[in-house]
Amino acid sequence: MDLAISDDAARGRLQTIVDGQHCVLDYRVDGGVLAIVHTGVPSQVGGRGIAAALVQRAFEIARARKLKVDPVCAYAAVWLRRHPQFAQMAVGG
Repeated sequence: MDLAISDDAARGRLQTIVDGQHCVLDYRVDGGVLAIVHTGVPSQVGGRGIAAALVQRAFEIARARKLKVDPVCAYAAVWLRRHPQFAQMAVGG
């Protein structure tokens, strides 16, 4: 899915709008670590890979900023297990 995902770094939020629904990923950066703390996709647009796209974008941002990633959010942790090619970027990886 090709989404227009914007990064509001001041708020620690990735966001996109799909079919009028606001979808977000909240993160915080501290000490060289980008912690993914929440993903939120309304049920009206769920099951389309939107949360996965948000998490992948967070990992891409972390890579560009040379940060490790801490998938605090349960969805992000599951996504990471399904995408082992990003495991080396995780805290402890």
